[in-house]
Amino acid sequence: MDEIKIAFFDIDGTLIDMERKEISEKMLKTLKDLQKNGIKICIATGRAPMAIPKFAGVEFDTFLAYNGSYCYDKDGMILDHSIPAEDVQRLIQNATKMHRPLALSTKDKIEANGRDKDLVDYFAIGKQVVVVSDDFEAFSREKVYQIMMGCYKEEYAQALDGVKGAEITAWWDRAVDIIPAGGSKGVAVEKVLEHYHIDRSEAVAFGDGNNDMEMLKAAGHGIAMGNASDELKEIAEEVCGHVADDGIYYYCKEHGLI
Repeated sequence: MDEIKIAFFDIDGTLIDMERKEISEKMLKTLKDLQKNGIKICIATGRAPMAIPKFAGVEFDTFLAYNGSYCYDKDGMILDHSIPAEDVQRLIQNATKMHRPLALSTKDKIEANGRDKDLVDYFAIGKQVVVVSDDFEAFSREKVYQIMMGCYKEEYAQALDGVKGAEITAWWDRAVDIIPAGGSKGVAVEKVLEHYHIDRSEAVAFGDGNNDMEMLKAAGHGIAMGNASDELKEIAEEVCGHVADDGIYYYCKEHGLI
């Protein structure tokens, strides 16, 4: 394997077992040991910056939040890619016609215009609650990086009707993340590698959902979890063990990264 200088990690189903809902001791040790060996560690998630969990004794080098629409490190912004204002309003109209509430994500907060079971359950996966806005109309005029809504595959076309500057990415069958068109975790990985002057051959990425596809393709070494979707496994360079079995730890040991 090429010398690895940077590692990208999805959170849910990758760093954190969806059943246990917490990071394992072996995974914590892996993250710390990677940094000790001079490898940058980066979170790449659909979550908002304020919803990214803190892990004891671990300080990530870089954060790719909102599926890569908002990326930063301790020195500041790396990528700032929001949904066009006219598309935000169109998406709200479409969701209203579908009788679906949606949640808008700005830099600092997430607020919704209502709740339904799919949206509430989606937020619960990340131990978050849906906050209904006091003034959604005003909030919707702010810069929006991502929109979340309960949505099944057969509803995708209706949700995006007339929308030109946004697209759907999804890792769960009952809800979607709507992100800026042309954006993805993969685009963000490319920007981060460029920012740090690191070649893609020196990058490894781990994920489990379909919203990780572009990230795994962008990194020189794209690794799917044992619990990953079949589609992700198909495009991955390699498949490591299940998150519940500390697949990343054993992969990193086997390849001399820790």
